[in-house]
Amino acid sequence: MQNHYSLWQNLLILGIFLISLIYSLPNLFGEDPSVQVSSTNTLTQDQANKIEASIKTNGVTPKAFEFTDGRILVRFNNTDDQLKIADLLRDQMGNDGTVALNLAPTTPHWLRSISAKAMYLGLDLRGGVHFLLEVDMDAAVKQAEERYTEDLRLALRDKKIRYQSVSKDSGYIRLKLKSAEDKAAVFDILNKDFRGLKVTEPPEQDQLWAKMSDADAREVKKFSVAQNMTTLRNRVNELGVAEPVIQQQGDNRIVVQLPGVQDTTRAKEILGTTATLEYRLVDVDHDVQKAVEGHVPVGSKLYYDKNKNAVLLDKRVIVTGDQIVDASSGMDQDGRPAVFISLNGVGAAKMGKLTQANVGKPMAVVFIENKVETKLVDGQKIRHKELVEKVISVATIQGVFSKRFQTTGLDSPQEARNLALLLRAGALAAPVDIVEERTVGPSLGQDNINKGVLSFVVGFVLVVLLMAGYYKVFGMIADIALAFNVVIVVAILSMLQATLTLPGIAGIILTVGMSVDANVLIFERIREEIRNAHPPQTAIFMGYDRAFGTILDSHVTNLVVAVVLFAFGTGSVKGFAVTLIIGILSSMFTAIAGTRMVINWIYGNRRVEKLSI
Repeated sequence: MQNHYSLWQNLLILGIFLISLIYSLPNLFGEDPSVQVSSTNTLTQDQANKIEASIKTNGVTPKAFEFTDGRILVRFNNTDDQLKIADLLRDQMGNDGTVALNLAPTTPHWLRSISAKAMYLGLDLRGGVHFLLEVDMDAAVKQAEERYTEDLRLALRDKKIRYQSVSKDSGYIRLKLKSAEDKAAVFDILNKDFRGLKVTEPPEQDQLWAKMSDADAREVKKFSVAQNMTTLRNRVNELGVAEPVIQQQGDNRIVVQLPGVQDTTRAKEILGTTATLEYRLVDVDHDVQKAVEGHVPVGSKLYYDKNKNAVLLDKRVIVTGDQIVDASSGMDQDGRPAVFISLNGVGAAKMGKLTQANVGKPMAVVFIENKVETKLVDGQKIRHKELVEKVISVATIQGVFSKRFQTTGLDSPQEARNLALLLRAGALAAPVDIVEERTVGPSLGQDNINKGVLSFVVGFVLVVLLMAGYYKVFGMIADIALAFNVVIVVAILSMLQATLTLPGIAGIILTVGMSVDANVLIFERIREEIRNAHPPQTAIFMGYDRAFGTILDSHVTNLVVAVVLFAFGTGSVKGFAVTLIIGILSSMFTAIAGTRMVINWIYGNRRVEKLSI
């Protein structure tokens, strides 16, 4: 028979429609203001019970209290209760967990049990914060030069090559040897272990100058951006943000978008801070007062502690923040805020070797942070960078330790928590500067949603009326397929857990027109076959058959463009491309298979004298 689908074809199409309908349902439910509590160590049921009791004790009745997989999610009826309890839990959990503000979906349990979830909403729809970070490439190169300088010193010591000095000056590493006869041995070391350096020979026979090659400098800059993106992702994960956008823009900039974030101050603090620690020995062999007066010994560096007291430290760094693999905040045995540190193998070996050789000597902890202040000067915003280096702790090495130890000297538990978070997430490979900050409020996001939905509804209704009025019964069938096309697109986006933005809504609206366009081609072809005196059943069959090639060509052309947009676009352009690709494929299915199935039900297997088209 010409216009008949087999049972399995009908069941397949209906099954796709049913599954799509179910998986699109979560998007009809809203979100609750909530607080999420997690810990590096899995929370226990006793801890959850105590937290629940403390919430109720403070006069707040949560909408729901959920404890699953060692995490707590507390839902509230309003944001005032949410913020109040968040502050309470930060004080209560303090050293043992992370408290994050969130918006939790209200999807029913039966939908969640089959992993049906709502789409994530982008920054322009949900509200949140947008940061544009600029990586300090010059600082990245300088840090690499300092590493080369220190590594060269260690290599010379290992090979027992005597030297007067190894210093960094104007982009060059200047090496002055005790004897010019050691030049050949130094060349061997540089050629073997320091291939990223270009070596030149100055007129002085006992000196060598080395400089990073252009290729190595480019690689350092590229690595710095990539490493910073990884670190920023880790830090964002600590904030508990769902579906953040972190992507490179240009050569030295990173875009960070955090949808749904309400605590913007903390987000800015965590993302922009480049805090890290360094452990150095205290120089007890020289007079600190003379160093303050300007006579700093070679191999030492002058620092100040929080009380402005001068501390003279060895220039050699024992351990840096990038060798820290884990950090947690807490209190030491005297009740002072502390950060408990775990080192990697290299750091542990260095720390163990140094503490073994220096028991009874003082060691200092240096806190390093890059701060950026914005000041108004003559009506213009001037950004000023400042490197803050301060000694937060000086303690005597009482015994040998290596992999695990604690650091004290912090001002408050909050400072300890923030420092532990930053160390856990990893040190930034190079300082970053927040050059642009934009906040989209929840009300503006809701306004964008309302406008997007309104434009979709108006367009959809107009298309429905036009199709029903012009093509009658066939037009109404196309309208049904059009509705299911939208349902399928939403369902696929939900199953993929894609992020919907305003351009994404535009992509969905565009697919509405494209879907109808396919039906217009089919219906006009059917009309043409009827005018050519073909029977209705034959006209339907030939209309679908002969229009298929044209529809396929047009959709493939659109699909190619959408794929190109996805491949080369970024951000909102890529979001538009995703919805467009899904919409193109879905519209092909609904416009051809969906409408054909319904038309077969109505007109198939019976004698038809006239078509309502």
